[in-house]
Amino acid sequence: MRGGKWIVGVGANAERLQWARVSISRGFTLIELLVVMAVLAILASLVAPRFMDRVDTAREVVLRQNLVGLRTAIDQFYRDQSRYPESLSELVDKRYIRAIPEDPVTQRTDTWVLVQSRDAQGSSPSTGAPATNGSNGSSGIYDVHSGASGHARDGSDYAQW
Repeated sequence: MRGGKWIVGVGANAERLQWARVSISRGFTLIELLVVMAVLAILASLVAPRFMDRVDTAREVVLRQNLVGLRTAIDQFYRDQSRYPESLSELVDKRYIRAIPEDPVTQRTDTWVLVQSRDAQGSSPSTGAPATNGSNGSSGIYDVHSGASGHARDGSDYAQW
């Protein structure tokens, strides 16, 4: 017999002999391993592109939410202080935001493109309302864009968001 031994077993009755085959475990053959690896490679090639698309979509969603949060904080600052903040750190210092959010595309907090306000007609650039005391001619941040280069999944530039 290939790969095993025959053992004679004696039960309670001497006339009953039991034969048992004991096999020696040798593991998997090379062909079995190659088939398993091929199946895993096919599954991975089907799943990986979908996973990467989800990661890119999630980054874009987080970027949009961060921009909305920053713009909301800037607008609240303007309503409260009658001027725009000089920097994003001023929003943190005055507790309009807890921390400067990370740009998920660049994975940095210092790549935000800050749009300075300086309206020649003395009106608020974001609302068009007449400037109030302290805001005419003074500069500050009235908008924020992503500093990431590249295009979003919808074809628009990150820098235009």
